[in-house]
Order: sequence, then C-alpha cells, then structure tokens
Amino acid sequence: MGTTTRLPIAKLYDVNWLLPLLIFMIGLIGVAMIFSATDGVWSHGAKQHLIRLLVGMVFMMVIAMIDVRVWFMLAYPGYILALLLLIGVEFFGITVNGSQRWLDFGILRIQPSEFIKLASVLALARFYHDLPHWRVSTPVGIVVALVIIAAPAILILRQPDLGTTLLLLVTGGCLVFLAGINVRVIINTGLGMLVALPLAFIYGLKDYQRSRILTFFDPERDPAGASYHIIQSKIALGSGGVSGKGFMEGTQAALNYVPENRTDFIFTVIGEEFGLIGGLVTISIYMVILIMCFLLANQCRHMFSRLLIFGLSITFFLYVCINLSMVMGLAPVVGVPLPLISYGGTVMMTVLAGFGMILSAHLHRETELPRGSGLLL
Repeated sequence: MGTTTRLPIAKLYDVNWLLPLLIFMIGLIGVAMIFSATDGVWSHGAKQHLIRLLVGMVFMMVIAMIDVRVWFMLAYPGYILALLLLIGVEFFGITVNGSQRWLDFGILRIQPSEFIKLASVLALARFYHDLPHWRVSTPVGIVVALVIIAAPAILILRQPDLGTTLLLLVTGGCLVFLAGINVRVIINTGLGMLVALPLAFIYGLKDYQRSRILTFFDPERDPAGASYHIIQSKIALGSGGVSGKGFMEGTQAALNYVPENRTDFIFTVIGEEFGLIGGLVTISIYMVILIMCFLLANQCRHMFSRLLIFGLSITFFLYVCINLSMVMGLAPVVGVPLPLISYGGTVMMTVLAGFGMILSAHLHRETELPRGSGLLL
C-alpha cells in the first residue's frame, strides 16, 4: 500500500537534517573563500553567493517536500525540455569566453547544460524502473540508455564543454552499471572506447582542449600559456603547508597569480590559507555528504528512487573529484566548478535542486510507483 498523504510541515520531522546542515556548511565555506579571493570586498561575489545559498536552501527544502511521484511523472518531459534548451543553444546561444553555453532571456540567463545533468538522471532512473530486469542487457535496454546519455553529451561537447560532457558520460555509465547490465557488455563497451579514444582526441576535441590534455602530461611545456593555471595552482597549494598562512593572508590569491580563483580554482585559496588541514576538512565534509546520500538510497524500496539518489550523488561526487583533480594537477583543466564553494548561480541552484530531489526520494521511499509504463515496453 502507498503512504498516506501528509502535510509538508509534518514531513519536515522526517528529514535527515544532518545532510542539509552539511550542505549549508559547505556553502558558508564558499562565502568565506570568495570573500578572501576578492580582497575582502563583500559586494564582489561573497554577498551574492550568500544570498543564493539562503534562497537555494529554501528552494531545496521546497523540492524535498514534493511527492516523488511528481518527479517520476516529470522525468521524460523534463528531459525533453532540457534537450530542447540545449538544441536552442546551438542556434540562439550567447558566447562567453569562447564558449557558447548560455541562453539569454533578457531578465534571466540560463545554462541548459546544468539542467540536463538532473534531467538525464531522472530519465535514466525512470527508464530502468519501468524496464524489466531481464531486458537491461538486451539491445532495447542498451540502445535507449545510450541515446539518453549520448544525445545531450554530443550537444554539450559542441559548445564546447569537455568537463560537463565527461560528467554526463560517467554518471550515465554508473547508472547503467547499477541497473544491472551484463558485465560482458561493460567490458566490450570499454574496449570499444579505448579503440576510439585516439580518434576522439584527434577529431573530437578543439585545439585548446587537446593542448590542455597535453599540458596535463607535460605541465612545463608552456609555462606562460596552457600550463600557467596548473603551475600557479600547485604553487598556491604547496605554499599553504600543513596549517596554511591564515584567513586572507594568501599571497597567490591576493596578487591574482591564480586565475579564476573565486570560481574553478577556489580550492587553491583554501589550500593556501588553511593548508593541508583545511583542505582535508573540506574534502571530509564532501565525503560525509556523499556517504549519507548512498545510505539514503539503500533505504528506498523502488528502483526509481534508488537510481535517482545514486545518480545525483555520483554527479555531485564527480563535480568534486574532477575539480580537485584538476586543481592538484591530477587531471586536465576542464572547467568544472567546486560545488557550493565556487562562485556561480546556475551551478549552485542545480546542485541544491538535486539535493532536494534526493531528500524527496528518501522522504517518500515507501510510496508506490507504477511499473511498465515507460518507453518501448
């Protein structure tokens, strides 16, 4: 039997409040680091980040109160809408810093590639919930999943946005694995990707993207150009030592040696001012959030909610993993922000909306969902 209808105020008692608390804590770290990165000028990003955080937290809790059946019904329409917005970027998108990623509606500028991260997880969760388990490894199960993953990935790669493309592909691949696809299919797909990798490198990437990858393997090849970001990032992280130089005492940030130090490279501010200890504390909070989300997923009774939570959690983890690897020189520079800490409104709202869906799925984990009403069944 389904769960009885409860007023939203009653649902608040069932929320695992440690998760929103940790999310808010990470957001406040972002406010402090943006304040430091902008020489203590409150109006140069820290104020806006705090306002977005407060509004986003309320937005997250509103989403959490919505019955998971609403997200179930909106899974395919939401995916189609997000895909249409991505197609719109192809024809009407505005270009910023050499990338065509935004749609400008006058009073509002949006980045559809952020919305598709949520929409593709919703669509895959709905698809695998409806699909009988025995069909997961059949041509229908494989092809439909590949289309859901590849269609937005191709559009985003054209913008170009390699970081978001990789994030979509890896998240989609993880959900396919969690849905129970045959291991042989995974191995064959992996071998095919390895064979295609050289061709993708030569013909699928822009010149500057190839340069970033080459710089990753040889960081000293162009110290004044493509290598500059990562060299300065390592200097900033290393100069912080174990305990750091102190809040707002980082010279690399203050003298603007590290580019984008309030956005993609904001972790360098943490490392320089609070050292290894500050960096580990920040990473530990992220990891606790991730573990909590996985625990919430395992408490859900149906496939849709489990895959929804796993997918959104994996997306969040990849944000963190790719950004930190990039900043530390363990991965090429691909322009992925550090979630809730880096300055940026669309990313913050998308991440908080994702956490709202995670809380919604967990709060309504006993709610019955229909099966067998999806695509090609």
